[in-house]
Amino acid sequence: MTTFIWIVVALVVIGVYLSWTAGRLDRLHARIDAARAALDAQLLRRASVAQELGTSGVLDPAASIVLYQAAHEARQAEEERREVAESELSEALRAVLGEPGQLDVVREAPGGEQTVTELTAAVRRVPMARRFHNDAVRAARAVRRHRTVRWLRLAGHAPFPMAFEMDDEPPRTLDGAAGS
Repeated sequence: MTTFIWIVVALVVIGVYLSWTAGRLDRLHARIDAARAALDAQLLRRASVAQELGTSGVLDPAASIVLYQAAHEARQAEEERREVAESELSEALRAVLGEPGQLDVVREAPGGEQTVTELTAAVRRVPMARRFHNDAVRAARAVRRHRTVRWLRLAGHAPFPMAFEMDDEPPRTLDGAAGS
């Protein structure tokens, strides 16, 4: 009789562990979804402000075209090309706003100070949102690598989480822009 009780206790403990692990995976996948939504919102905000700046007429025509096209591509990119388009927008922002005096030209225009503030905030939030997303992906991948999770398919039919890798380095001129 005591052997039977020990077997039942062991099965209950194993069942609780498996249930806890499956619940943890579910929470991690929900965290990934929330972090991805936040990242998408920040990327959209950055592209919108850049596109607005590109169409404002404040920048020289070549810089306006480069910035507008990169922002438009980032907003319209398909999911499989999104990382590349966002990296190209980062490069365009560095190219256009990396020139000395370009930020001063934007500030001097009507509403320019607000545009610089919005762009600075958007550019700074993208790396944070990407880091939160990639941290959630890393945590989910670590749990999904366990043999027990793979063998018992505790992840269900959830797709394997993928990190969002892009160039999100801001223009050097925006580093001190918030305090100016």
